[in-house]
Amino acid sequence: MTHTTSKTHTPKTRSAETRPLKTRTRKATALRSALLATALVLLAGQAPARATAPHHGVRGDWLYLTVTRGDSRSSDTRGTLLLCDPPQGHAHAAEACAELAAADGDIDALPPKSAFCPMIYAPVTAHARGEWKGRPVDYSRTFSNACSMAARTGHVFALDS
Repeated sequence: MTHTTSKTHTPKTRSAETRPLKTRTRKATALRSALLATALVLLAGQAPARATAPHHGVRGDWLYLTVTRGDSRSSDTRGTLLLCDPPQGHAHAAEACAELAAADGDIDALPPKSAFCPMIYAPVTAHARGEWKGRPVDYSRTFSNACSMAARTGHVFALDS
């Protein structure tokens, strides 16, 4: 009796250890190049943002002020840079700087004015960002209307008058 064994041929795949060195080197080089390009793109995207920030070159106390009338769907935003050394930026810059100096730059600490404001809902959002005596300032508050905002913040956000 003859015994015959048949061998089936299965193709062998090369493992990472048996692949040619050139293939592994090319893939590693391509991966390194892609990572380097990604890092450069991310760094390049951050550089203009830092360069255009309003505080560069500004000395002393300053706030970038915005007033947005309406809600987020239909809004009208106006803004200005209030500088306090010397006071400039809007029509009431001297008064605004004096009020801020008395409150040590804390807009929430401004004394409220006595005012009779109409009970009309016309939302106004006041936002201030900047530096006061070397400390960062970031203030944002929505008021029911412009009269309420003026009564609470004095001349600081009086951008229209």
